[in-house]
Amino acid sequence: MTIQHLNPDGMLKSPAFSQGIVVPAGARTLVIGGQNGVDEHGHVVGPNLGEQTAKAVDNLIKVLEAAGGTLENLVRVGIYVKGDVDIRPGFEAWMQRWGRRPNPPTIVVLRVVGMGMSPDILVEIEATAALD
Repeated sequence: MTIQHLNPDGMLKSPAFSQGIVVPAGARTLVIGGQNGVDEHGHVVGPNLGEQTAKAVDNLIKVLEAAGGTLENLVRVGIYVKGDVDIRPGFEAWMQRWGRRPNPPTIVVLRVVGMGMSPDILVEIEATAALD
């Protein structure tokens, strides 16, 4: 399966996201629900965005692996951050997990009033992956 990542000339070329992605016909689609920085018991892992983002991405990876995928299969990631918290620690946590892989997914980051599960949750990450 060949996923086509689009980063047209005249647009920002970022190591963190692609501008667009074309998914080939016949690819299986995995829709991953919002992942938070919580452990298997639903307890928030830490008080800061960096720790919570790291755990949320780790949880996202577990879902990908359960479906036979990896981070490279991601085509869209939605990141919801609570309030006006500094997003740089979350970005750093994402990039530590992503590493130097080429062809990152498309990404949208939104600031929200809060998360539904707990007032202590600072981030929620949802994603879509294209699998063989």
